Amino acid sequence: MTTTSLDQPYRGGFVGPEHRFALTVYFEDTDTAGIVYYANYLKFMERARSDMLRAAEIDQRAALEADTGVYAVAEANVRYLRPAKLGDDLVIVSTVEEVRAASVRIQQRVIRAGETLAEGRITAAFLTPDGRPTRQPRDWVARFEEIRAATKETQ
Repeated sequence: MTTTSLDQPYRGGFVGPEHRFALTVYFEDTDTAGIVYYANYLKFMERARSDMLRAAEIDQRAALEADTGVYAVAEANVRYLRPAKLGDDLVIVSTVEEVRAASVRIQQRVIRAGETLAEGRITAAFLTPDGRPTRQPRDWVARFEEIRAATKETQ
């Protein structure tokens, strides 16, 4: 079987300090009225954050396999402004808002055609394999700070 570019999963990427991740709302994402179920916004944001970490060359899988640690959501705040609907094309825009020794806070917006539908702030704590907070790897902190610095440059 020949492999083509269509066989590769979609990846978002950075545009300046913002990570952009596009997706389409499918039937499975909606309720019977064709409106996106509220909890699915968290799933959309999770996919976008995971992709953002990958684009930032933060290898969670390697850290997990090496028993270094892993990120876990410690806090999630979501504000719903307008509903997304079946068939909508959405963009999840993620920016690094704050970096601390053992956590990172990421601001995310779910956007349809330039209109913000939902806003979220997610705090991800870096945990040891036994679930205790620990310092993030230094190179990861440095990468987050580079991303934040790009945010300050564009303001």
